[in-house]
Amino acid sequence: MDAIQRIVADTFHQEADRILASLISSVRDFELAEDALQDAMLVALERWPLEGVPRNPSAWITTTARHKAIDRLRRVSTLARKQALLQELAEQDVQSAPEETAEMEDRAIPDERLKLMFTCCHPALALESQVALTLHTLGGLSTPEIANAFLVPLATMAQRLVRAKRKIRDAGIPYRVPPTEVLGERVEAVFYVLYLVFNEGYTATSGNELIRRELCDEAIRLARVLATLLTQEALLDEVPEALGLLALLLLIDSRRKSRVGSEGELVLLEEQDRSLWNQAEIQEGLTLLERALHMRRPGPYQIQAAISALHAQATRPEVTDWPQIAALYAELMRMTPSPVIELNRAVAIAMADGPLRGLALLDRPELVMALRGYHLFHAARADLLRRAGRLKEASSAYTHALSLCQNERERAFLRRRLEELM
Repeated sequence: MDAIQRIVADTFHQEADRILASLISSVRDFELAEDALQDAMLVALERWPLEGVPRNPSAWITTTARHKAIDRLRRVSTLARKQALLQELAEQDVQSAPEETAEMEDRAIPDERLKLMFTCCHPALALESQVALTLHTLGGLSTPEIANAFLVPLATMAQRLVRAKRKIRDAGIPYRVPPTEVLGERVEAVFYVLYLVFNEGYTATSGNELIRRELCDEAIRLARVLATLLTQEALLDEVPEALGLLALLLLIDSRRKSRVGSEGELVLLEEQDRSLWNQAEIQEGLTLLERALHMRRPGPYQIQAAISALHAQATRPEVTDWPQIAALYAELMRMTPSPVIELNRAVAIAMADGPLRGLALLDRPELVMALRGYHLFHAARADLLRRAGRLKEASSAYTHALSLCQNERERAFLRRRLEELM
């Protein structure tokens, strides 16, 4: 790759989400914006070696892509809606010709990524489409990469993305930050999508790998963008939870390297080499959490980040503040009741007060019924039974967990536990 190609590639990698968000804001059509961006990148590869690299490569590509979108619309503008959009774009376009590059190079790119996040996570779209569209449009992952990450056929993921984009276009879903009266409920969807993306990366639902690093990295990057943009927009009610989410992801991710052994095997938290934990991520996460808590608007992501902070600050497993962790899970249950949160609270209580205390909580009929198909419930129960010396019952619980688990690395861990009981 020569120097010019590298500059074009670097510009695309670093600025593609901002450029694409700006284009979608102008043309209000995901597919048209993506095609126009690709056209502009090809023009850059052709012209920059001859004319030199512009002072502002991102602005140059944005303006060129807008021209390409106008060209495409002119070729197909048979509908009144497209003709109206074409007229609007022509009025916005202050360039008389692409060759006039001086103004093009100096033009700033408006940051439209916050609007694009809310559009991708619109409640009219199915959750799986929200996740896929966010990763594709804002995360820059290709369709094959997303299909591989979620272990669905390429054709299925391609159709999912096309349907989502066309639904946004045809239903006239507004490209905007929602009005104040609905912002709270809509920003929750954005938080949740990024949280889901990270969780799928940190513990893959199925497949041969425990961790999908590209999903973890993209979730953190997008959470960072979201927190920055909400702050810039002075959406102060939403900023603490955005910071809490980013802190949570960083604190969990700090353990990523120690979580997988030399042969790819799962390593439990209490067995991890804590010298491998990423101290830079821990410090950033703790700083963000402190900043969020000082705003005195606590929320679920801040509480979860506080739990992760207690783990991160424990230099040895035995000094972990399990009573405080249990208390935080109780507060989280008050905010967002969930059987999975109750499971985590029971485990924390078991670590603080002994396995029998935890088992008494896990064996409540309502929790057993709610989590009967959740392999981590049976794995947690098996671990507490093992710690309590009830090995036959532990073996049965591990076997049940194994029958429900789809990730091969987790399955290998459960098989090892079963072998240890024999």
